[in-house]
Amino acid sequence: MSRINYDLSLIRAFACDVDGVLSPSVIPMHISGEPLRMVNIKDGYAIQLAVKLGFKFAIISGGRSEGVRTRFAGLGVPDIFLGVKHKVPVLQEWMQRHSLSPEQVAYLGDDIPDIEAMQCVGLPVAPADAAIEAKEAALYISPCLGGYGCGRDVIEQVLKAQGLWMGDRRAFGW
Repeated sequence: MSRINYDLSLIRAFACDVDGVLSPSVIPMHISGEPLRMVNIKDGYAIQLAVKLGFKFAIISGGRSEGVRTRFAGLGVPDIFLGVKHKVPVLQEWMQRHSLSPEQVAYLGDDIPDIEAMQCVGLPVAPADAAIEAKEAALYISPCLGGYGCGRDVIEQVLKAQGLWMGDRRAFGW
């Protein structure tokens, strides 16, 4: 049974911020000044499975790291938007391009730049350690910290609600 108070059968797409959602809020810095990100393997598994099962998936980040592009492209995510100053226009264009209504989209965000995007979808989600303002905008607050399974938590609940979690052989491989 889902902990999310939303009709998860409606969800057809996920849009996610990266820093503070799919990677921890604290980021080590390389000597070059490039931020180094950690990612959660279980988040990665859930993302690639959702993509294989036909869910639309977008990364919308203010960060510009090509490492982020490489990681999520490697999981099959086709829509990766980096260096985004204002997320709403990018999110709305992505939804329109894929014929998605707000009710069909979950957006995972953790901080003030995500709030307006969270308000544009049916299922706004925040990790447990999100900024208080992002938590106030969320319909669901994951018990997981950003970078520590928040993505997996939400994707797994959606797939389970739709009978797709471990539903066929595609679940048992990368």
